[in-house]
Amino acid sequence: QVHIVESGGGLVQPGGSLRLSCVASGSIFRLVTMGWYRQAAGKQRELVASITGSGSTNYADSVKGRFTISRDNAKNTVYLQMNSLKPEDTAVYYCNYGLGNYWGQGTQVTVSS
Repeated sequence: QVHIVESGGGLVQPGGSLRLSCVASGSIFRLVTMGWYRQAAGKQRELVASITGSGSTNYADSVKGRFTISRDNAKNTVYLQMNSLKPEDTAVYYCNYGLGNYWGQGTQVTVSS
């Protein structure tokens, strides 16, 4: 069983920044692809960014150039740095382990003036 805990969400003005963190249990974290997803009200959950164990990254077109995913395998932690935030980035953000069925509880990000 994998235990996942996200943190770092909150309320921010348009143009602002936030950094999300996700800590996952397990001894093979360094080998696992990790992903950040988001789900806005009334919409389907979508993949925002992913990072392989070796550090290769992938981003949704809507966040390219604004968001950066990174990981610290020594701390079993993956990060999502979000800059130039827009109201349309408002959603619950979820961390995913292995692009499979292990999810965190989610953290709310609200971008509003």
